[in-house]
Amino acid sequence: MDYPERIVCLTDETTETLYLLGEQARIVGISGYTVRPAQARKEKPKVSAFTSAKIDKILALQPDLVLGFSNLQADIAADLIRAGVEVHVFNQRSVDGILRMIGLLGAMVGAPEKAAVLVAQYRQQLETTRQHSLRFAKRPKVYFEEWDEPMISGIRWVSELIGIAGGEDCFAELSTEHSAKQRIIADPQEVVRRAPDIIIGSWCGKKFRPDHLAARPGWDSIPAVQQQRVYEIKSCDILQPGPAALSDGLDQLCRIINDWQRDFN
Repeated sequence: MDYPERIVCLTDETTETLYLLGEQARIVGISGYTVRPAQARKEKPKVSAFTSAKIDKILALQPDLVLGFSNLQADIAADLIRAGVEVHVFNQRSVDGILRMIGLLGAMVGAPEKAAVLVAQYRQQLETTRQHSLRFAKRPKVYFEEWDEPMISGIRWVSELIGIAGGEDCFAELSTEHSAKQRIIADPQEVVRRAPDIIIGSWCGKKFRPDHLAARPGWDSIPAVQQQRVYEIKSCDILQPGPAALSDGLDQLCRIINDWQRDFN
């Protein structure tokens, strides 16, 4: 069976996964937003943003597979399909979805065994973390904000990772919504009413400003603001639905929540 030899990755997570699988030689083009691994930025041509791409540049690379993510890249995928390119668009929105993506990508490049090992490692770490957090007497309420104007709460895999780390997502009911527009918090006072113990900002594409967040009307009464438990996790570590979220993203959530637990106890 022939496997793709010239792959263009339009998002960070498939690039990182292929590197972790030792299959990076297959990558001939990446997203300009790619930061993981840093090596990829040095050695792979950048051919796209997130919702736009240089179609001519991609075609010049003669890819036999282009990997994308979600409906947000549907127009790019359509242009490439019309040009005769084989395209696969992943759409993982949960922790289990991320693990399935890793397994499927491994199979697509002829490395199912290596992918299975990687998935098993992540599953073990997730379960170890989950079992540790079950010992907590109390779980802190966590408000995760992935954008500020408008305010958008965390997507499903973020909400799930908060739970695995031992927290309680303040807006868990919004996390399963498919679109970011459906996770908009129209009334900032709703966050005040839900009184999070921890606030985590991850403003994708711009620097998180905890001082601006704390200055919102009425937010000085929120326990997280009063106790100075307002943190940032870089979007590249938590908002990419791939290995980064399951490793660095989860590790940072654990540190933040464990710090709260030590003070609470």
